[in-house]
Amino acid sequence: MNKIRISAVAYTNTKPFIYGINHSEVLNQIDLSLDIPSDCAAKLIDGTVDLGLIPVAAIPQVPNANIISDYCIGSVGAVNSVFIFSNVPVGEIRTLRLDSHSRTSNNLAKVLLKFHFKQEVSYTTDVNAQTDAIVLIGDRTFGKKDDYAFAYDMGEEWMNFTGLPFVYAAWVANKVIPEAFINEFNTALKAGLEARKELLKTLPVNPVFDLDDYLMHKLDFELTAQKREALSLFLSYIEQL
Repeated sequence: MNKIRISAVAYTNTKPFIYGINHSEVLNQIDLSLDIPSDCAAKLIDGTVDLGLIPVAAIPQVPNANIISDYCIGSVGAVNSVFIFSNVPVGEIRTLRLDSHSRTSNNLAKVLLKFHFKQEVSYTTDVNAQTDAIVLIGDRTFGKKDDYAFAYDMGEEWMNFTGLPFVYAAWVANKVIPEAFINEFNTALKAGLEARKELLKTLPVNPVFDLDDYLMHKLDFELTAQKREALSLFLSYIEQL
């Protein structure tokens, strides 16, 4: 059988999944690459890989997109790694620099600013631009909250806005994946989540960020019915931007 080509995010939030894969027989059936979220999406869209843990905002661009896993990168409220960092209160944000790593977080920021905070904002991707606020995600946010006057956790703000959890990334295929593999894959992901305490022992201590709280409590990995509802709602808001 040809190996299934997989792209997954290289951030800390994915480490439980990678741990589970690396400690399972699934590893022998795949070619795995670790990428930034936007590259995961690009590889799945252009067919470089068969399966990817991709930002959910990219799902409409994936040919034959099909969410194949019971697990995701999500949160029920604050996630502590997806932020709008700002020099001014949210009601005064007029310019925002987007994060090149993820279209989901960029779109979530736009949705929240337009529909939740009711702000008209200009956006840029120019890393040298001076803006009121920026979007920043993933490990690069660890310990950064105190560097800014205001830090808006987008998982928390989405919950305030909709009353729902949020899905940042999901395991999406661009073709039919054998059911037997999907079952093994889900088993490996589940095993990785159940081994988070062991995984934490292998990670370097971060003096400015509580990794235990992040992996055990802030992140919520099950793709529940409520998360699927939130995903559909989010994609509908993106269409209105």
